[in-house]
Amino acid sequence: MSTALARNAGIVVLLGLVVWLVPGGGEGADLVGRILNAIFIVVAVMIIGSLYRRYRGEIFGLGDQWRLALYASVGVALLTVSVTGRLWATGAGALIWVALVGASSYTLYVIWQRYRSYA
Repeated sequence: MSTALARNAGIVVLLGLVVWLVPGGGEGADLVGRILNAIFIVVAVMIIGSLYRRYRGEIFGLGDQWRLALYASVGVALLTVSVTGRLWATGAGALIWVALVGASSYTLYVIWQRYRSYA
């Protein structure tokens, strides 16, 4: 085992002990989780915005209906991934999560096939 790997594993174990032993540690861990979720959403929106600027011409070439489907699909996927924890808390929520991610993925695939047929 390399020293860097051992150091990183030690840090993770220490953080886990702090969350477990310190009063209110669970609340602190919840706060960190919420901050990481917010960072994920912001980074995803920035990446999507960058892709939009790069492929604006191709996106507008899809037509209004397909462009709406693209925007809705990306929005549903981003929203679904951002509330994964809440949806996976129940059995029905997990099924809804799978259905939403599957529908978004399939819609993006169909749009990509349509784009490739005209490219």
